[in-house]
Amino acid sequence: MTNKNISDKYSSIRLKNQLCFPLYACAKEIVRLYRKPLEKLGLTYTQYVVMMIFWEYGGMTEKELGEIVHLDSGTLAPLLKRLEKQGLVTRTRPEGSENKLYIALTEQGENLKEEALHVPEEMSGCISLPDEDLITLKSLLDKMMVTMEENK
Repeated sequence: MTNKNISDKYSSIRLKNQLCFPLYACAKEIVRLYRKPLEKLGLTYTQYVVMMIFWEYGGMTEKELGEIVHLDSGTLAPLLKRLEKQGLVTRTRPEGSENKLYIALTEQGENLKEEALHVPEEMSGCISLPDEDLITLKSLLDKMMVTMEENK
């Protein structure tokens, strides 16, 4: 067997040929870059994503939130408890519905929206690509999410 055949046989498991790895590595790096501006808000990246959902849509159930941010209850529950402890959200169970947990912003959580305006400004330019490429990348990732949801 020649090296070329060995190479071809294993090309599908070479890291350089994987789409998943650059997606993973870029996502990890972007989350790392968010740490500094989010420290000023006292939020982690995932907490920031959740707060953006509440700022945009208002209160909702934990299940609805999980569907939007693609997180399960096991991940969301401790995150929401921490946000509640910080005074940013309230978690309540509607009367007669033990299984539903409704989450709403507190006044402090709503007010944090103004402070959060600095985050996109600080993050702009962290990805050194032309605007057209960024728009294309966002569009492709959105399409990817849709097809992944459809194939669940």
